[in-house]
Amino acid sequence: MDTFMLARLQFAANISFHILFPTITIALCWFLVFFHLRHSATRGTPQAAGWEQAYYFWTKVFALTFALGVVSGITMSFQFGTNWPGYMERAGNIAGPLLGYEVLTAFFLEATFLGIMLFGRGRVSERVHLVATLMVALGTTLSAFWILSLNSWMQTPAGYEIIDGQFHAVDWWAIVFNPSFPYRLGHKLLASALTAGFLIAGVSAWQLLKGTATEGTRKALRTAVTAVAVVIPLQIFMGDLHGLNTLEHQPAKIAAIEGIWHTERGAPLTLFGLPNEKEGRTDYALQIPKAASLVLAHDANAELKGLNEFPGAHPPVAPVFWGFRVMVGMGMLMLAVAWWGAFTLYRRRGRDASTWPRPLLWTLVGMTFSGWVATLAGWYVTEIGRQPYLVYGLLKTADAVAPHPPAMLMGTLVAYLTVYVLLLAAYIGVIKYMAEHSTMPTPAVRPPAPQPQIQTL
Repeated sequence: MDTFMLARLQFAANISFHILFPTITIALCWFLVFFHLRHSATRGTPQAAGWEQAYYFWTKVFALTFALGVVSGITMSFQFGTNWPGYMERAGNIAGPLLGYEVLTAFFLEATFLGIMLFGRGRVSERVHLVATLMVALGTTLSAFWILSLNSWMQTPAGYEIIDGQFHAVDWWAIVFNPSFPYRLGHKLLASALTAGFLIAGVSAWQLLKGTATEGTRKALRTAVTAVAVVIPLQIFMGDLHGLNTLEHQPAKIAAIEGIWHTERGAPLTLFGLPNEKEGRTDYALQIPKAASLVLAHDANAELKGLNEFPGAHPPVAPVFWGFRVMVGMGMLMLAVAWWGAFTLYRRRGRDASTWPRPLLWTLVGMTFSGWVATLAGWYVTEIGRQPYLVYGLLKTADAVAPHPPAMLMGTLVAYLTVYVLLLAAYIGVIKYMAEHSTMPTPAVRPPAPQPQIQTL
């Protein structure tokens, strides 16, 4: 492989590993806010201890996940300078400030209050502790806001002018709130809610099956199942809106997603098949007549542009085609499992979660990291579907890569992959260990206030 492909693979490896952890922490901290609020609302009742246990356990998971997200994010950011200097040279006037805003707002907010959230219990008031948790949750969401703003600008650039080959900002409002940003942000936040929700449900189900569950486990399980059952229909709706926006601004990506090789009216929806890019067709295609036009344009006779409209300027078809189907397939599986869990919760309301059917508990365990699968598949569709451009329609990816020797890139790629596999195995192993050795939070006892000293002469 040449330098260009190795640099792309290296960045893909870095961002694939990094995105796993923010996808959990963005929504997980909002679950912690809910647990804390429920604990405060039920203080003095038998339920309060369960909500405190849920908060205590999942705060430890959040801390572990947050640490890996920060470390992998730093490594990923180095790639801009080491492997893709052409990107910063050309688009740095826009990318630099947006990345800086993420540090100055989101990261500083998280760094300021994270210590209070993790170690303030029993040392600060319950109200201050709740505010610290809320600020960290707000920080994780702000981080997603700025990063997705930049990524969306690369997909649908707006508010810029090009002078001597460099991008310059003309309208920051148009840059930040570019045409695809609202849909990408909404899609990502909902994806995070599903990822964190299925993680909580899966780990809680594992604790019930292994006999290490606490009352906090049961409350966390019920909360997570309810959350994912509500969120998954919203995600399907948001995905439809996102698809309409992509059809408007990136028709080549849609053509690759659906395997539409030639422009046609009433295009069929290809459920499955084998994209044959060399011959310009999809072999063994299972299709629904006119369904692609109906789904994508909400008009069964609408014209959809085919890949023939973009000679030399469309993404590779197979990874985009299959990535989209993995994402949608996982979404449908999430819908079925979430509603199965919600129906069970409704039927067995008021009863212990340990009485839930074991097939459902094992299914939830199997879905523990399903959010990661859907997230990576969707991310690959988004990023590979933008090719051959780095900034869509304006800056080609091949024009931004650094001319490093292929051997050096291959060596560092192997090193990255080795470290990431080990870290991922350790992360899953630690969560499994914590689930099987859950401990109760120690009582939050504040030290007595110092007594005034009476001095005698």
